[in-house]
Amino acid sequence: MSVTEREGQAASDSAGRRRRLWSDDEKRQIVAETLAPGASVSIVARRHDLNANMLFTWRRQIGTSALLPAGDAMTFVPAAITTEAAPPVSPESPLAGRMEIVLADGDRIITGKDVDAAALARVMKVLSRR
Repeated sequence: MSVTEREGQAASDSAGRRRRLWSDDEKRQIVAETLAPGASVSIVARRHDLNANMLFTWRRQIGTSALLPAGDAMTFVPAAITTEAAPPVSPESPLAGRMEIVLADGDRIITGKDVDAAALARVMKVLSRR
């Protein structure tokens, strides 16, 4: 193979690997695919023929909260501050360390202070989807 043939071959190899330019809408659509329940960033990246690291970069740049459905967006819980003092609870009382969470649709979760946070988060997520 002559020098010119090798140069031509290298040029054709590099021509096949040109940088692709993605529109903002395409980026948002691809990032939104990664936010679907059970989605894998690496599988989505392979499906669109791009590097998973690039997809993670787009997720940071776009901000995943902007792409979440309105029901999944983080919201503040309304709280009321009153001047009334709560009745004192002794440390030995079964009510000590007890927590009650009332969800927007009226569902209530009552738990003790030793609840597993991950388990509680899963329960709240399931109830909020109903």
